[in-house]
Amino acid sequence: MPFRSLVAQPADSLLRLIGAFRADPRAHKIDLGVGVFRDDHGHTPVMQAVKQAEMRLIATQDSKAYLGPEGDKGFVALLEPLVFGPTPAADRRCGLQTPGGTGALRLGAELLAKAGVRRILIGQPSWANHAPVFAAAGIVVVPHAMFDMGAQTVDLPAVQAAIGQAEAGDAILLHGCCHNPTGIDPTPEDWQAIAAAIADSRLVPFIDLAYQGLGDNMASDAAGTRAVIDAVPFALVAYSCDKNFGLYRERTGALWATAPDAEARDIVLSNLLALARANWSMPPDHGAAAVRIVLEDEQLAADWRGELDALRTRLQGLRAELAAIGRAGSVDLAPLGRGKGMFATLPLSPTQIEWLRATHGIYMAGSGRINIAGFAPGDITRFGEALVDLGRAGVA
Repeated sequence: MPFRSLVAQPADSLLRLIGAFRADPRAHKIDLGVGVFRDDHGHTPVMQAVKQAEMRLIATQDSKAYLGPEGDKGFVALLEPLVFGPTPAADRRCGLQTPGGTGALRLGAELLAKAGVRRILIGQPSWANHAPVFAAAGIVVVPHAMFDMGAQTVDLPAVQAAIGQAEAGDAILLHGCCHNPTGIDPTPEDWQAIAAAIADSRLVPFIDLAYQGLGDNMASDAAGTRAVIDAVPFALVAYSCDKNFGLYRERTGALWATAPDAEARDIVLSNLLALARANWSMPPDHGAAAVRIVLEDEQLAADWRGELDALRTRLQGLRAELAAIGRAGSVDLAPLGRGKGMFATLPLSPTQIEWLRATHGIYMAGSGRINIAGFAPGDITRFGEALVDLGRAGVA
């Protein structure tokens, strides 16, 4: 029996965390584990601009026929200037819709593998699913140092050293903004230095842009991506609408490839379409259609930007509140005020994390990653007190 050779796989740690949180009867428990945006009431809302677009879609859609492996071309075209800026590059760039940002990552990984790329550099720590996605496509993951966690900054010399030691033709994964899980982004000067190093070493950058608009603003959050793209002949960008459009369960994403000329672009696109056809045949339509309707309507687009601004303002306010606590026990929360987006990683051991869970009902990933948006009003004060209590308890 062929299935007898299979070995049981461990359950996802975040899924276990979700189950434990739900089973906890304590009224003041805090969920900082699950990576979704939440409002002050702990709810993940549907954006009103998206709701309006969905209503319009339901009223006007007259067919459920397939769109083709490239998906909704209007969706891809309208997103493109938000990512790459207003200057068109039709002779060098191609894109297609994917099932979420993860689908874009996997499709790009398979393209790299088909093109003969054997290795990809990934700065540590990174999103937990990055390494499995590339490994599943047959690409060897090469981890490298990227952060000074104490100072909560990018360790630029470490990044440059890793790039300098890579082989020409290797790929390198970069987070476009709002790094998951650290919330630490390169400065504009860092981005320029990283782009120059990648170009000098002739690497292929693969940028995961999953949180555009949740850091500073749409343009600033894409500035690093644009700097890298401008410096190299070949590049890939995976995009997710999960967070900035609130379309988590609709799995709405895109993948763009940049090539040196139109001929190379056409070859890349033909391979992307063939790989997409073999993977999911046609992408789901609903989320992409909703985004397209939002972006092609001036009023809906303005409403969406206003809602996105409110999400970002909430995150920035929570970070400022955390930073104002300063040192709580052995943890200095002040640097979190400089972070971007939804996530931060605290210097806590698994034992300390378990103690906080058992003693104070504070749930976070075993790595120390917290979802900033998980804090409700009053939670941050209690969180700081719990960290002080942890220090008093002497848990190592």
